[in-house]
Amino acid sequence: MDLTGLIEDWLSWLLMNKGRSPATIIKYRGYLNIFKEHLGDSQIVDVDLDLLEDFSGKVLFDKGLASRSRSAAVSSIKNFFSWLKLKNIISSDPSDKLAHPSIGRRLPKAITLQDAEKLIGATDLDTFIGVRDAAMMSLLIGCGLRVSGLCNLNQSNLMFTQDNEGRERLVIRAIEKGNKERLVPAPTECLLLIRAYIGHRELDVIDTSLPSGDKVLFVSVRNRTIPEHEYHGERRRFAPRSVNDMLAKYAKETGVSVAFAHPHALRHLYGAELMESDVNILSAQALLGHESADTTAIYSHLAMRKLTKDVDRANPLGKMHTPVTDLIPHLNG
Repeated sequence: MDLTGLIEDWLSWLLMNKGRSPATIIKYRGYLNIFKEHLGDSQIVDVDLDLLEDFSGKVLFDKGLASRSRSAAVSSIKNFFSWLKLKNIISSDPSDKLAHPSIGRRLPKAITLQDAEKLIGATDLDTFIGVRDAAMMSLLIGCGLRVSGLCNLNQSNLMFTQDNEGRERLVIRAIEKGNKERLVPAPTECLLLIRAYIGHRELDVIDTSLPSGDKVLFVSVRNRTIPEHEYHGERRRFAPRSVNDMLAKYAKETGVSVAFAHPHALRHLYGAELMESDVNILSAQALLGHESADTTAIYSHLAMRKLTKDVDRANPLGKMHTPVTDLIPHLNG
């Protein structure tokens, strides 16, 4: 029974039947290749819980994997063996009682409103690149797009509509993790910047056409690795790594910490502001594209402005005279 073949069959099943993203497939393949190496000459039918616990503990620890990465490896193992049992390749699942490593909750790190304002404010709207960068940042900040969803956008993903009062609105059809689709209403600021970008004369002369008849939305302006005669269509698409580079450039210009100048920090700002504004958890879940409301609820921990106002209004110290009460009006100006 060829383990490599079984692993590839399972990964293909995940990709085609479960809609897992290519990035997830690559990650799972890496974990299972380490497992295959650990298994050595043993057969898959001989695997027991002790072997799996040794692999998920000492073996992965010695490989330098942190608890969170080891937990992802355990998930890949458990899912793989569950599939093997489903296919009657094994009679019982030895991973059924395999425990995940204990990991702490990792809170998202959001950029501040002030720093996000500095980044988007540093774009030069007198240039094509500045308009493009501002439009891209507006979708990261104002729609909470993942960087993959941002870069995957084609012009057909822009849905221009009208609200009940006849005003033009923009809805983004984002395709992100595992080709999952979600519709995100865009703020008016996004609408204006997107209109400025797609109507720009410099974009008009760039060949962004795809074989489907669609057009790439966000384009690069130079790529020295691609011959000029081949630099069109899909090869013009702005790459995720270039988004990171673009944000880092503006961060250095404005003095914003590069640690927060990345697409996910802007997405976290979007999630935190939804919570600050008391957006219903199910609405926030839909807007952020989370499968679980528990994931969305993490952003409640970032909603400090609302909690601070509640503390100022309701805390017992504010209802009594303390040794520092008379100083507070001076602190508040």
